[in-house]
Amino acid sequence: MPVVIDLGPAPEERIAGRLSPLAELCACLHALDEPRHHPASRRWVGAVLQGADERLLARAAQWAPLWGAFRARYLLPLTPGPERSLEEELADIGELPEATFTAMTEQALIGQNSHQPTGVPGNTPERFLGRLRQMSDGRFALGVRLLAGPAAFREDLTDFLHAAADELFEGEWARLRRALEADVRMRFQKHRLDGARALADFPTARVEDDPPRVVFDKLYNGRASLADVPCLLVPSRHINPHVAIKHYPGYPVVVQYPVRGDGDGEPPAMDEVLRRVRALDEPLRVRVCRVLLRQSMTTTELASHFDTTPPQMSRHLRKLREAGMVHTHRQGARVHYQLDEEAVRTLGVDLLSALRR
Repeated sequence: MPVVIDLGPAPEERIAGRLSPLAELCACLHALDEPRHHPASRRWVGAVLQGADERLLARAAQWAPLWGAFRARYLLPLTPGPERSLEEELADIGELPEATFTAMTEQALIGQNSHQPTGVPGNTPERFLGRLRQMSDGRFALGVRLLAGPAAFREDLTDFLHAAADELFEGEWARLRRALEADVRMRFQKHRLDGARALADFPTARVEDDPPRVVFDKLYNGRASLADVPCLLVPSRHINPHVAIKHYPGYPVVVQYPVRGDGDGEPPAMDEVLRRVRALDEPLRVRVCRVLLRQSMTTTELASHFDTTPPQMSRHLRKLREAGMVHTHRQGARVHYQLDEEAVRTLGVDLLSALRR
């Protein structure tokens, strides 16, 4: 499913990078709620779980649907221009019209840009709550609180975010800030050279020319245009490996993208992963991988081992090599093949463990 950003007539003038402490705080809170999806955040999550107040962690779990896979729009920058402090970003949430705040919250709870606010013909409060009840008890509870009193809901949310920032995030933000600032400067230089095409550097993104647009491969559909609003590029350490694209009529389009830290590897592209999966869609190639995990062998040795011909084995090895799953080394005139363990690990540790059995 695509999320499409239409670039419009002069996109270079409408794209800028900046930091957002609120966006990074919410990326941290999402990693806390879904730690298996965010191995790069393991250190921070572990420290929080060991040292944080249990009541604060319980509150974080209650609010977690708002920074889940479909984050509430107001948890990323609401205004263009230079960086704002966390206090200013939280104040921006407080200044939203109540109807806008409610609509943004409902979209996050339902997980759809196309969700129409309650009160619009065809979407009653009962229907809204019914959908949330089917999704989870936590979302249903937040929906009940929202409809009972949006003002109290907003105040409780911002109070929690203040508390979470003070106890969980202040030190982490100080640690990350310099690296994120450096990435903003690097993006600025790249934007000067490549214009709007710099957006295609982000994971799952590609540029299309007719009409000019950037297409992101996501789990939901969406479309935004830079004809009337700017686009903010917000770097994040803890959103890794995701990319968040948020838009709402009248507010900037925001792309929060991952910045790798020291020791992080380059994540494989989707096409590369699919090539590896398809390479294993053949029982003999799986058996070859098991053998090459234990020892390096030549084409002739493998053909003899599996009772096939060298040309047939060569075709299987070519598929594995094109997928980046085997590498070669020479011993004189003999070419030996060996399984690339790291390439297999990117498909999952369970697969690697199964091949080792």
